[in-house]
Amino acid sequence: MLRAFGAHDVPVRLPGGKGGTWRAGDVVLKPSEGDAEVRWRSEILATLPESPHFRIARPVRAADGDWLSHGWEATRAVPGRPDQRRVAEVVRAGAAFHEAVAAVPRPAFLDTRSNPWVYGEKLAWEPPHPIGSPLLDDLLAARRPVSLPEQVIHGDLLGNVLFADGLPPAVIDWAAYWRPAPWATAVAVVDAMVWHGFGFELARRWEHLPEWGQLLLRATVFRLATWAPAGWPAEPREAYEPVVRDVINYVGGSV
Repeated sequence: MLRAFGAHDVPVRLPGGKGGTWRAGDVVLKPSEGDAEVRWRSEILATLPESPHFRIARPVRAADGDWLSHGWEATRAVPGRPDQRRVAEVVRAGAAFHEAVAAVPRPAFLDTRSNPWVYGEKLAWEPPHPIGSPLLDDLLAARRPVSLPEQVIHGDLLGNVLFADGLPPAVIDWAAYWRPAPWATAVAVVDAMVWHGFGFELARRWEHLPEWGQLLLRATVFRLATWAPAGWPAEPREAYEPVVRDVINYVGGSV
C-alpha cells in the first residue's frame, strides 16, 4: 500500500483524528471512509488554485491513477499544528476556503453517506422530533426556520486548520456538508466554547452574520447529537449544558 502511493519511509502514526492516520516521509495516509467522497474531494483539491489565505494538503494518486489503493487514500504532508485557541484565524481560513469552493456543485454521495456526524447534521437541519435528551430537546424546541444560501462547506474546522510560522493556515481533513457557509463558523465556535474554555463572548464576535443565533443552535445540536449513535460514553452534559443554556437564551428561549 505504501509503494502504491510512492511512500518508502517507515510509517509513523499521527495523533488526533480516529487514530488511523499515518505519515511516511512526505505522504500522509489514512483509510477511506467513503470511496465516492474520497474521489470527489481529491479531484477538487488536486486542481484548486493556490491561495495566499490558506494551504491545502494536495491528494496523491496511486500508481494505477486512482485516488485510492486497497482502501486507503493519501495526501502530501503539510507543515503545521492545530491550535484551537486561534479561533478567529481558523474562521478566516475557513471563510477563504469556502469562497474558493463556492461554485462546486452538490455532490451525490451526500444522499447516501451514513455516520454519526451525518445523523447530527440532519437532526440539526431537518424537521425536528423529540429524541429523549433534555439538552437536545430544549435546543430543538428553540429552532426556527433559516433561509440562507447553501454550498459545500468544511464542517469540522477547529482542529483541522494547521498553523506554521511564515505560512498561511492549512485546511486539512475536509468534512464535506451542504449547508450555509456561516454554519461552519458556528460549529468551530461551539467546539471552542465546549472543549477549549471560551465563554459566550466568543460567539458574539460573529453575531453580525445572518441568522447567527439559529446557526449556533444548529451547530450545538450537530455536535451534541453525535454522541449516542457514535457509541461513545454518556452525553457530556457537564461540558455542553452551559453552552446550551447560553445559546437558547441568545435566541430568545430558556432552558
